[in-house]
Amino acid sequence: MRVSKITMYLFIRIHFLLLLIHTLAAGVAGRTERKNVLFIMADDLRTSLGCYGDTLVKSPNIDQLASKSHVFLNAYAQQAVCAPSRISMLTSRRPDTTRLYDFNSYWRVHSGNYTTLPQYFKSKGYFTMSVGKVFHPGIASNHTDDYPYSWSIPAYHPASYRFEKEKMCRGEDGKLHVNLLCAVNVTEQPGGTLPDLESTDEAMRLLKSRVNSHDPFFLAVGFHKPHIPFRIPQEYLSLYPLDKMTLAPDPDVPKLLPPVAYNPWMDVRKREDVQKLNISFPYGPIPKDFQLRIRQHYYAAVSYVDSQVGRLLSALDELQLTNSTVVVFTSDHGWSLGEHGEWAKYSNFDVATRVPLIFFVPDVTTNHNQWKTSTFPFIDVFIQSDHSFSNDKVVRNMVELVDVFPTVSHLAGLSAPRYCPDVSFQKKLCTEGQDRASTFTSREGRKDEERIAFSQYPRPADTPQVNSDLPDLKDITVMGYSLRTWDYRYTLWLGFNPKTFQVNVSDVHGGELYILEDDPSQDNNIYNSIFTDSDHTVVMRKMASLPPTVRLQMRMKLQLCYLTAGMKTSGGKA
Repeated sequence: MRVSKITMYLFIRIHFLLLLIHTLAAGVAGRTERKNVLFIMADDLRTSLGCYGDTLVKSPNIDQLASKSHVFLNAYAQQAVCAPSRISMLTSRRPDTTRLYDFNSYWRVHSGNYTTLPQYFKSKGYFTMSVGKVFHPGIASNHTDDYPYSWSIPAYHPASYRFEKEKMCRGEDGKLHVNLLCAVNVTEQPGGTLPDLESTDEAMRLLKSRVNSHDPFFLAVGFHKPHIPFRIPQEYLSLYPLDKMTLAPDPDVPKLLPPVAYNPWMDVRKREDVQKLNISFPYGPIPKDFQLRIRQHYYAAVSYVDSQVGRLLSALDELQLTNSTVVVFTSDHGWSLGEHGEWAKYSNFDVATRVPLIFFVPDVTTNHNQWKTSTFPFIDVFIQSDHSFSNDKVVRNMVELVDVFPTVSHLAGLSAPRYCPDVSFQKKLCTEGQDRASTFTSREGRKDEERIAFSQYPRPADTPQVNSDLPDLKDITVMGYSLRTWDYRYTLWLGFNPKTFQVNVSDVHGGELYILEDDPSQDNNIYNSIFTDSDHTVVMRKMASLPPTVRLQMRMKLQLCYLTAGMKTSGGKA
């Protein structure tokens, strides 16, 4: 009997130890299943990429990434300017929640201590790192790039970036100027380098430092180009001879565009080479020969960024990290290249709000067994400028940059934050976007007419002013809210109180409605032609009668449904 008790005791102990070992092993396995994240962001990059259908651009490395990735063809920023867009994407909260519409406040103090994407990964045991322009520098990220909240180590900024706003561009007179067009001989630059070259070098060094680490990493790399000035290696201009460049197909300001909607592109006007052109404010066009040169330099800057992306991805391969790393590639917003008579960003048009959004997920978006040598071999754009993009893993339905946080969390092996309540400034972790990971497991079946992308832009007045592009919060009197659906781009410019952050849905300063099937470039605003005074009265009354908990996005969606239904029943164009 005594032997039996000892045997039973040993059996229980052994069973307990086995359970403990199994539990620990499961925990380790759970950790190893978590994927690293390489988060790459360009600055002011519109969808001028081969994988998005641009036949002029030479972007072979990004196209190669897209060929092995899940590509969202209709992704939109929440506000087409750097700081508000980046904060919105990285917190997964819209600008009306972060209350950041300019560059002059830190959201944790100004509106709420919201969790950021890298902060969430850091809280889950990730080693988080920032290189280049990820958060917008300055007070918008507390002069620290939100360190130590978001990053395990201080953010890295390339030393050569401090020269970006100095006289670095050699003009026709042989002197240095603060120009828009700024192709340079890199060997003549301070340190013999440029910011994005330095950022790529540092990102590669950090990747190498994580090879033998047991903790997963989240590395964000923010390239500064194609943001102006176009201070880029001069050899990239040779990829785009001026005689091969074309003007925007719609270079004129739409006749029925409400003045409040126009972006007078002041940051472009302030450059010395543009000032010499003596362009009248606000609608005077840039001379056509100079337009061609701007477009040439923008495209050259895109190819320059493409080369840096190629270097970074090939390093991921060489370090054997590709199979364990989710790669995200995107931009903070787009950039107008003469469309609608506008340049730069600062509007609600597609050219300013639409961005590339590409997700590479090992063993999900591609089978690594078929890439036995290298997944991302570097492609020298000067030798092989084109990469044939072929991929059936594309999504055409609307998505937004607020969707990035929950989606990349899910794909990396973490739980996606839950959706925020309809009216919420709560500080607990939640998202105002949607987890789009489910789209990775099957082909997109059909267009979803219910899906919308929601963007906005502030203005200081009803007509273009010198501060229309970047009004300070105190000067904002009108907010342009815009819905993008499969069929329409619908925008209302509404009265806004910067002290209370309240929008007056009955105070309409202008409207825009574009039917995309007939007018994909959004040049023919039919808002006033189909929206009668009686329609306006009915719709405003319907909007005012909705409960205060109904979000503005839903109010405008219902309004759009009413308008377009009326058009269809009355034999209109829709």
